Amino acid sequence: LQFDESGGGLVQPGGSLKLSCQASGDTLDLYSIGWFRQASGKEREEVSCIVSDGHRVYSDSVKGRFTISRDNAKNMVYLQMDSLQSEDAAVYHCAQVNPQRALLFNKCTPVADVWGQGTQVAVSS
Repeated sequence: LQFDESGGGLVQPGGSLKLSCQASGDTLDLYSIGWFRQASGKEREEVSCIVSDGHRVYSDSVKGRFTISRDNAKNMVYLQMDSLQSEDAAVYHCAQVNPQRALLFNKCTPVADVWGQGTQVAVSS
């Protein structure tokens, strides 16, 4: 699978953005997909993932504010981000994740260390 992320931008604190992840190379319905982010000077961290059966995982830092969803017919995964905070500013990437780790441990673990360009999210007044 390859991924193309979009939807980032500049938003004020408390604002919302919806990120999109377009998958190509195969049909999405059997895959588990996650969102990850990397802020400047920090390590990449997991944000959220969704298993093929619809099970969702969220990191504590975004729980209650972000919502992950998928549209298999369009080969798309989305991340609705509400109540954005300055700490959410980062480059966001999507990637295929390990479904067993998501289901058993509520962890979003990428299956490969291969990343696209991502989409930049900036939060500033």
